[in-house]
Amino acid sequence: PFFVNRGGLPVDEPTWERMWRHVGRIHPEGERVAQRIRGAADLPKIPIPSVPAFQPSTSIPERLEAVQRYIRELQYNHTGTQFFEIKKSRPLTGLMDLAKEMTKEALPIKCLEAVILGIYLTNNMTTLDRFPISFKTHFSGNYFRHIVLGVNFGGRYGALGISRREELMYKAPVFRTLSELIFDFEEAYRRCWHTLKKVKLGHCVSHDPHSVEQIEWKHSILDLDKLTREDFRKELERHARDMRLKIGKGTGPPSPTKDRKKDVSSPQRGQASPHRRNSRGDRRPSGEKKPADSKAMPDLNGYQIRV
Repeated sequence: PFFVNRGGLPVDEPTWERMWRHVGRIHPEGERVAQRIRGAADLPKIPIPSVPAFQPSTSIPERLEAVQRYIRELQYNHTGTQFFEIKKSRPLTGLMDLAKEMTKEALPIKCLEAVILGIYLTNNMTTLDRFPISFKTHFSGNYFRHIVLGVNFGGRYGALGISRREELMYKAPVFRTLSELIFDFEEAYRRCWHTLKKVKLGHCVSHDPHSVEQIEWKHSILDLDKLTREDFRKELERHARDMRLKIGKGTGPPSPTKDRKKDVSSPQRGQASPHRRNSRGDRRPSGEKKPADSKAMPDLNGYQIRV
């Protein structure tokens, strides 16, 4: 049943190719078996989960619960084959096209796919801030990674996602601070005998589904082996404060790519900008269309002397 979508329609060719390669490794006649299943007319039809639709009066917490129910109804992918290839470096518009394909195929998903789907299904909730939260844990000599979509509504934090463990996915937006949310995840991991090692926090994702920006997946990387408990809490709150400041500068969630470029290139602009301003000042007095007035020249010359 995992080799056709829930509507009985064939899956796209790249997805089929990945499944054939996987089936061929574990079953010598896997392709023939899959074709026989696809051609069977007496198989029961599996219901397709309906993409949630909301009334204007539906509150944000209720919408988040509906989105989480939809993600849960798709079920966790236990097959060992990832049906949708997600490249984190893709622009947001490409990831949203992939999320739309997920809703059409209705195949089981994993945690990263659930994050992309969560962004897609909450794009119209403009008062909701969304940001990725990644976890690295240690258990029985091995390291494990997980990711959820952090949300912030009205100053309260929560999360959307999917996991094998019920306590490692959905969190209602009831946590007063980001640190309370992360500590709740840490306690959930502790109950599963996992030790939390690292937390990676991204910045808020744009609500524009056609944006060509990239999601900033790891703006803050917190290594718990190098931080005291109090320092860990302070770093989480610092990141939350940084997100609020970035959002406060504009009308919506910030552009992760543009902000990152600004941070990287600002020292160079600081060094080059006096020369650029100076060159413009040199051109203005000699230009015929915009002659310099008598008041502007002393200021300009003074600026040149300071440089």
